This record gives sequence, structure tokens and C-alpha cells, in this order.
Amino acid sequence: METILKNLEEKGEKTLSVLKEDLNTVRAGRANPALLDKVSVNYYGMPTPLKNIANISVPDPRTLMISPFDPKSVSEIERAINMANIGINPSNDGKVIRLVIPQVTEERRKELTKTVRKMGEEAKVAVRNVRRDSNEKLKKMEKDHEITEDDLKDALEKVQKAVEKAEKAIDDAIAQKEKEIMEV
Repeated sequence: METILKNLEEKGEKTLSVLKEDLNTVRAGRANPALLDKVSVNYYGMPTPLKNIANISVPDPRTLMISPFDPKSVSEIERAINMANIGINPSNDGKVIRLVIPQVTEERRKELTKTVRKMGEEAKVAVRNVRRDSNEKLKKMEKDHEITEDDLKDALEKVQKAVEKAEKAIDDAIAQKEKEIMEV
């Protein structure tokens, strides 16, 4: 019974961390190195995360500067950014690549908040699916006489509390991202 509850909490935390990673890739009009987390560069024939082959800095609030450790990889990095389809055209001077983040319009901000809410709802659905699976396991344990009816009731309450805690954390992450998006 404890393993079921522990599993539920772990999956809730995992869902939250995945959601936060996904939220970092949403462009909020401000330069954020996490925007490039999912960019993979073909470096000497091997797909390599951009952050492993270059230094990513934020010289000003609207610019990301990518300084490759190997200057020969500039064109490959530029190609990878274009293929990642993040909606920003890179410009390079042969040594560094600059990404200028365009100003986000009010309409686009509203679209982004809808996208963020959808991501949050998907995360909540994932947590609720884990709750359903946990409840089914607990009910099966009670049916097989592994736990008592009172133990089942207590465990179901603990499951519900864990789900509510995870949903609150998801709501907080979504609210934080929406605030960030709506800032001008």
C-alpha cells in the first residue's frame, strides 16, 4: 500500500517536472536559454544537445547569444536552430550566433496562455490517470483481502490528497508562466 502511494507521489513530481520543461520552451517575449533546451545539433555525425557544445548567454532581455566551443560548428548550430522551428531566425558573425526575440503581440500572448493552460490540463489528466490506477490497485488489494476496508478508505483519502497537492503545484506553475507571458 505504501509503495502505491510513493509511486503516485513520484509520478506526480515527474509530471510536474516535465510540465515545467515544456513551459520553458514556450516563448514569452523574453530571452530564456531554456528555449533552446530541445535543440539538438548534428555534431560530427552525432545528435548532441546544443548546451553541450556551446555556451548560451543572455546579453540583454531580448537576445540570446550562442558561443560554440568549436567555431567550426557555427553553421551546424544555425541549421539545427532553424530545424527546431522555434520561430526565431538566427544570425551569425562567424564566431557567435545571436537570436533576437521579437516582441510578442497581445493576440499572441493570449494564444500562448491558452497553450499553457492546455499543457497544464494535460498534466492534470496524467496525474488523474495515475490516481485511477492507484485506486484500482488499492481496491484489488482490498478485494483480495490484503488490506482491510478501513485501510482502503484511509489509502484512498491519501491518494486524493496527493493528487490535490500535485494539481495545486501544476496550477501554480501555470499561473507563474501566464504571468510571465502577460508581462510586457
